[in-house]
Amino acid sequence: MAANQNPSGIQRTPHAAGDPAWAEQQHAKGRLTAHERLELLLDAGTCTPLGMGVTQETRQETREGAHNSEGVLTAQGEINGRPVCVFVKDMAVRDAAVNEAHARKICRLQEFALESRMPLIGLFDSAGASLEAGMGAVAGYGAMYRNSAAASGVIPQVGLVLGGCPGAEALLPALFDFVFMANDDSSLFVSGPDVVQAITHQTVDAVQLGGAEIHASRSGVADGRTDHDVAAILQLRRFLAFLPSGNRAGAPAWPCLDDAARLAPVLDTLLPDAAEGSYDVRELITQVADEGDFFELQAAYAANIVTGFARMHGRVVGVVANQAATLAGVIDSDAARKAARFVQFCDAFGIAVVTFVDTPGYLPGVAQEQAGLARHAAKLVFAYAQATVPMVTVIVRRALGAAGIAMGSRALGADVVLAWPQARIGLMDARAALALDGQGGDAVAEQAYAQRVLSPEAVQAGGDVHAVIAPRETRQHVLAALDRLAGKPHKRALRSHGNIPL
Repeated sequence: MAANQNPSGIQRTPHAAGDPAWAEQQHAKGRLTAHERLELLLDAGTCTPLGMGVTQETRQETREGAHNSEGVLTAQGEINGRPVCVFVKDMAVRDAAVNEAHARKICRLQEFALESRMPLIGLFDSAGASLEAGMGAVAGYGAMYRNSAAASGVIPQVGLVLGGCPGAEALLPALFDFVFMANDDSSLFVSGPDVVQAITHQTVDAVQLGGAEIHASRSGVADGRTDHDVAAILQLRRFLAFLPSGNRAGAPAWPCLDDAARLAPVLDTLLPDAAEGSYDVRELITQVADEGDFFELQAAYAANIVTGFARMHGRVVGVVANQAATLAGVIDSDAARKAARFVQFCDAFGIAVVTFVDTPGYLPGVAQEQAGLARHAAKLVFAYAQATVPMVTVIVRRALGAAGIAMGSRALGADVVLAWPQARIGLMDARAALALDGQGGDAVAEQAYAQRVLSPEAVQAGGDVHAVIAPRETRQHVLAALDRLAGKPHKRALRSHGNIPL
């Protein structure tokens, strides 16, 4: 049996597989049982259980007789007609505590998913490692970590935390490409509340330490959160439709009922009259995307940059956009990391990147610099510079300084760079440039400088902007560029991998 000691801080209750009282207890919390979760996630009639023959043979259990490695369900099935591999932690059996057999069952599923080029989905709800298993659990976690690293960039890996995910367990979803969390009392942490209190004398509960809200808005570990199991699983089904089955499969095509030549007149008035006025860049994204469908990731984390998936004429694209409505669209350390990781995923899986640029620069301040802003900003530069997928960039208003370069500029390898007529592109805005030259405060001189040096027409002459477009025609031009780039070859340098400034 799993150890009854509880370093994770998770409240355990005695229960057994198939116990109706357990199902009622879960339902009272707004949660489903493991089997109900699996049934809701997979298309009806497609679930094939895997790993049923894996057994646990610790010394104690050998005396009692070997048993099937319960505590985790592993299966192959389909989501929206596409094959996937899934494991679901089952708290109704041994608190879903990880022992050798439990880990071996997941490892075999990971290996099968990788060999078969199927996305791997993990539903986490566990008390963590079985203390009784000792080094067997440690080795098991190590093997799962290694398999996840081997699958990285080859098949998509998505984790859904629906309960506890403590200790060594927390590192597995963190290795995945995307993590979503549900339920107010779900948690993910490396050191539990008891350990934190013993070492730091801070009193904190599991949710305050690593709850869904914390990871969705502050740590960035979670790419999104929902209120309950059903919403989380239905969201996961929708999300998977944007992902390819593997790095060579290409993103799934989607029937497009939207007109490729559709104009969006509302974009002509999107930008405020004030040069530094605010607006929501999501309005631009939804106007350009097919039928306004946009799946945003990490919406509550580093909100000054927006990332997510959309479709353009049925083609899945990754979208990165500065958000003028938050911090005026400046880039800070969190925003740089958020965008860099997303661009890397798109590049690994052959998904084109569309970037909407409106940034006045990096966030200044002692805290940012001492926290390593230069290193974090370099991650974003690296991600764009090494990407070989089609990249289309639209400069909406400002692309200034090093931040403007980092946002998918022509210099970093963007295939097509478009600009709205109001755009200003260069080292700094006109006011700052003239102030350095001793001409600050002259509005006429600033306007003349902006037109002569920073206007898209001026930059176009140097080849860093390919075309100046009317805002209402943005969708047309982006789709045309993506069509031209559809056959772009993926050229790679002869090296194992670059040394990204992690």
